[in-house]
Amino acid sequence: MDQISVVTTVVDARSVADVLAAAAVAGRLAACAQVGGQVDSTYWWRSAVETSHEWSVQFKTAPDRVAALVDQIRASHPYEVPEILVTRVESGDPAYATWVYEHTRP
Repeated sequence: MDQISVVTTVVDARSVADVLAAAAVAGRLAACAQVGGQVDSTYWWRSAVETSHEWSVQFKTAPDRVAALVDQIRASHPYEVPEILVTRVESGDPAYATWVYEHTRP
């Protein structure tokens, strides 16, 4: 059990990022969530290049909780097409991976 998953998204307001983070942790879908500082994103949207300010949210979860977490993020996300990225990583500390697993149990 040394693997964890990191699920990342971006949203258009700090308050939205905070709500997503709190809901995931309270619902035991993530052991922790980190809201990152404002970033400027440039992307194609509806045949034009757009630039906007966004806040990133990184969720640490157990691999078996990823699908439920992604479903919750998608259901609560304000974007029509949200960026939801899932990365499986090996924890450098087995105790941390165990902590993530234990704190994502319903």
